Amino acid sequence: MHKFNKKVGKSKPAISTASLPDIVFMLLFFFMVVTKMRDTELKVSINTPSASELTKLEKKTLVNFIYIGRPTKKYEKEFGTKPRIQLGDKFATTDDIPLFLEKHKVTVPEAQRPSIISSLKVDSDVTMGIVGDVKTALRKAGQVKVNYSAKKRERTK
Repeated sequence: MHKFNKKVGKSKPAISTASLPDIVFMLLFFFMVVTKMRDTELKVSINTPSASELTKLEKKTLVNFIYIGRPTKKYEKEFGTKPRIQLGDKFATTDDIPLFLEKHKVTVPEAQRPSIISSLKVDSDVTMGIVGDVKTALRKAGQVKVNYSAKKRERTK
C-alpha cells in the first residue's frame, strides 16, 4: 500500500515576486537622485551660424557656455531688444565673467582645469562689438581656450 507517492522532478517551486516592487522603486529612486536635469533656461534667442568644418566637444563638464543674443519675448519688456550676455541662467555684463569662470573652475578637478573651454553661443544677427567685449573679458580672466558654437551646414552639390 502506497499512500504517498513521490513526485520526482514534476514541478518546481514558483519564483517569488514579492520583492519586485521594492527593487523597481529602489532603481527609480536611484535614477531620480543621480540624474541631473538641465539647469539653464535660455533667456536669449540664439540662431547659431552654420559651418562646414566642426569638431565635437568631448567633455561637457569642462565647458562653460556663454550665450549672446537678443532677449526672448518673455524678457523683452524688462531688458529691451539690445543683445545681452547670459551666464548660466541669468543676464550679466562683461564684469561678471571672471566670477562666472571662477565658480566653474572650482567645480572641476585641479588636474583638468587647464582643459576648461569657454563656448560662445552667439546669435548670427548679433554684431561683433559685444562678442569682442566678451573675448577681451575672457582674455583678462585668463581664459584663452574659446570655442564658437555652430550648427552643421548642409552640403550642397
